[in-house]
Amino acid sequence: MSTLFRLFLTLAALCQLANLQAEVYWPEWLGPNRDGRVTYFDTPEKWPNSVSRDWSLTIGEGSAMPIIANGRIFAHSRQNGEEVVWAVDPESGKAIWRKTYPVNYRIQSPGERHGSGPLSNPTYADGRLFTFSVTGILSAWDAPSGDLLWRRDYADRFRETHPDWGHSFSPIVDGDQVIVHFGGGDSGVLVALNVVTGEVAWTEGADGPSHASPILVTLEGIRQIVEWNYESVVGIESGTGKRLWDYSLPHRGSNQNSPTPVHHKGRLLIGGENRGIRSLEPKLEDGEWRVIENWHRRDVSLNIASAVVNGNSLFGKSHFRQGQFFRLDTETGEDIWRGPSRMGEYATFLSIDDQVVILKDDATLEIIEADSDAYEPIISYEIAESPTWAAPVLLADGFLIKDRTKLFRWRFE
Repeated sequence: MSTLFRLFLTLAALCQLANLQAEVYWPEWLGPNRDGRVTYFDTPEKWPNSVSRDWSLTIGEGSAMPIIANGRIFAHSRQNGEEVVWAVDPESGKAIWRKTYPVNYRIQSPGERHGSGPLSNPTYADGRLFTFSVTGILSAWDAPSGDLLWRRDYADRFRETHPDWGHSFSPIVDGDQVIVHFGGGDSGVLVALNVVTGEVAWTEGADGPSHASPILVTLEGIRQIVEWNYESVVGIESGTGKRLWDYSLPHRGSNQNSPTPVHHKGRLLIGGENRGIRSLEPKLEDGEWRVIENWHRRDVSLNIASAVVNGNSLFGKSHFRQGQFFRLDTETGEDIWRGPSRMGEYATFLSIDDQVVILKDDATLEIIEADSDAYEPIISYEIAESPTWAAPVLLADGFLIKDRTKLFRWRFE
């Protein structure tokens, strides 16, 4: 084989790899639409029996998930009393850049086993990376270089700058605005800032933040941010910051507002600790908004883990019976199945074609059929060395997994 032909094959392979990585676009919490739906992944007819570790990188504590955009992995973690922001090469596992800033925070007991953050997931948009510290510091970074573009916090406005367990609100970008909820306890403000300058575009309300991240949807033809804050589920017009509607569902005591709302066919599926799961439908009639409760299941209740839709089924983990996976009909709320008890404290769900991926907090990743009438994993993989509270990322040929301190790249065998 000639040297020129070898060079051609090498360049072709590199181009193919670059195109492959460019197709993997998972820029924020639960993906581009915050619905957990993975559209770029080709589900195999038969899943491989095992996966092999390609590389691992110690990046520090925290349950912020890795994201991937423009052929780079971005991660947010904590090391030696500082929060750390990373850009990592997906193939080699080597750091492209690493930036740090001090964040003085120690999570209260009994959350110590989860580490002291960060808890919010990073968000990538148009060459910028946005991170939100466990204490409420919003930073905008230049994604190619890692340069800090601007930074904002509201520490001088609120006595409490974060909720009891730290901020876990993942920044959300809509056009030229990035939206976060500053404050803590029962006092705060939802703020939209210009992505380029960090200047305030609008502010809304005085409610405190919860542990839930918002979604961006169109309801009744109006683009709006749906957020579950300390007091209510609210719809905020994205362009103006105007509150359109709200539904009282307050955070009280240990009944925390944590899961991300799910949008499906104009309805919002939302559940909280000890408060079951509801189907809410905001309607605009004669210029007035009202919220219809279509159904309410009290015996299946989300706690921390967010749910996802596949087809017309909702998949999630109830905290009843010490952790129980479920499949509900989105139209009626009726059970299709409920799995065994004692499945752990936490799990992340992703939707792929006619299957669902479940990453449990014991570092087990499972695949289930979405149309199955019972909880019956097709296959499972052990994919970390310690508890996995960060969400996974599917690659074309494997997974990105963050455990307590390490980032792993697994490849199908």
